[in-house]
Amino acid sequence: MADVEKTLVLDEPMNAVFDWSSDETPVRDALWNHYMEANAHDTIKTEEQMKPLLDASDEDVKALAEKELKK
Repeated sequence: MADVEKTLVLDEPMNAVFDWSSDETPVRDALWNHYMEANAHDTIKTEEQMKPLLDASDEDVKALAEKELKK
């Protein structure tokens, strides 16, 4: 049987992960854009905030995205 790589929540569209979102942007990009705005478009600061998400569980990413992005 072939190994199937699991798609991370970070790579899923916002509207596929959250019923409150109609945005088709991937969660990763939505968080990046949010942090870029919050950091006055400082790429280094934004990268520092995003890096821990690469190792975070799907549940942690969903909770963070809900906290940061739900309006």
